[in-house]
Amino acid sequence: MADAHTAEFPDSQMAPPSDAVRVGPVPAGTTIEVSLYLKRRIGETQAIAGAGDRRKALADHRATGHRDDIQRVRAFAADHGLTVVSVEPARRLVKLSGPISACEAAFGTTLDLYRQGDRQFRARTGTLRLPVELLPIVEAVLGLDDRPAAFAKALPMTGVPIPAGYRPNQIGAFYGFPIGVTGAGQCIAIIELGGGYLDGDNQAAFQAMGLPLPTIVAVPVDGAANAPGHSTAADEEVALDLQVAGGVAPGATLAIYFAPATYAGFVDAVSAAIHDTAHKPSAISISWGIDESAWSGPARQAMDSAFQDAATLRISVFVASGDNLATNGNKDGALHVQYPASSPWAIGCGGTAIATDGQAISSEAAWSDTGNGEGTGGGISTLYPVPDFQKPANAATGRGVPDVAGSAAQPSGYAVMLNGVSKVIGGTSAVAPLWAGLVALINERASQPVGFFLPTLYAEPDLLRPITEGDNKPKGTDTGYAAGPGWNACTGLGVPRGQALFDRFTASKT
Repeated sequence: MADAHTAEFPDSQMAPPSDAVRVGPVPAGTTIEVSLYLKRRIGETQAIAGAGDRRKALADHRATGHRDDIQRVRAFAADHGLTVVSVEPARRLVKLSGPISACEAAFGTTLDLYRQGDRQFRARTGTLRLPVELLPIVEAVLGLDDRPAAFAKALPMTGVPIPAGYRPNQIGAFYGFPIGVTGAGQCIAIIELGGGYLDGDNQAAFQAMGLPLPTIVAVPVDGAANAPGHSTAADEEVALDLQVAGGVAPGATLAIYFAPATYAGFVDAVSAAIHDTAHKPSAISISWGIDESAWSGPARQAMDSAFQDAATLRISVFVASGDNLATNGNKDGALHVQYPASSPWAIGCGGTAIATDGQAISSEAAWSDTGNGEGTGGGISTLYPVPDFQKPANAATGRGVPDVAGSAAQPSGYAVMLNGVSKVIGGTSAVAPLWAGLVALINERASQPVGFFLPTLYAEPDLLRPITEGDNKPKGTDTGYAAGPGWNACTGLGVPRGQALFDRFTASKT
């Protein structure tokens, strides 16, 4: 029987893991860590308006505003035999740990072990319960369930000899990225949920581009670390993200946040980057994602709130829209979009296929299916309404994905170094760090960081070059969307006009 002093945590329903086999209960001696996020308070943006150091101002504001909330969580932990591991008011985050039985009792759930291929993980089903006094203040409880929450999106091109593909700085030049700036004084945060990099690969990659090696910092989150050699796919993702962002903004610091590929790990990594007072990123690149229906309501809200924090702090967040067309790789015949690209506080990044004469782009179309089931993700969210800034361009009933685009198809992909070998890798994974690098160039000269600039892009679409050819329909079907004039659910508003964007946001006009 449920405790009379507790109630169901709304929208916390989780379904059993698909394509996984239940192994049994979690061993009784297991200790786990939980990330409990508190809800944002109304008026925070106005409260820190005009502050010179917005991160510090927000942290100070929350330390006071959430003091009582944190005390309630501490009391809850003590009542249930849980340990308070850390308290970070700026992130609205309280970390708790305890034995599996105490965590199950505290949150009214049961955890079981499941196996999916060679991976074993914990998962819960049904809803959580919380004390009634915590329901108004708790946004999400993450970490009980550690099933995979995202997958890498980098796509290697096999059997194609180098110099097929282009170095990342060549792609930037094709899009007219400004010269005379390097992103100096800026930091680009790159979220990685696995894999790692080798210093030798980085040195070789930037030498091949004729560029100095950027400052690269690995930032551990939730026990993860720079760990190359365990997953080829994840290592490819790290190499692509790092070398693309640094290739177009070699003067920027690249802070790589390594975290577990779980809901808690993903949100914790993004939150850590946004509130990092040491590196202070002004742009974030995310190349990992999963179908938006795979996230519980509270988990999505925690990520969305983190993105709202980014907007408050004038940080631009770019997220790959996926590489499996308008179905996002699902076989149910329906249309699906990927999260977190579908968040209304993220800048979703779609993909194109380019042809060049070696010096300039001669043609460009939406990255379409050539028979392998790969091509740009994009579509209409079933979970989010159309944001106000998108309404003039999107007549659908839901948030449209993506917002912007860039080169992503593997044959015209990015030549990167991995394990001492040059490889061509594509995917919308490359587009997020490409745009993050461009923003670092702009922010070097802008009077203030451009931050969440989608309202400006939708109001001034001529800042991008629209893509009018191609589609994201699986081959042999009419399930998906076609590119065309104006915003579309393949390539968004289009690809960057680099110099035009630079001029717009470095001018006095806001």
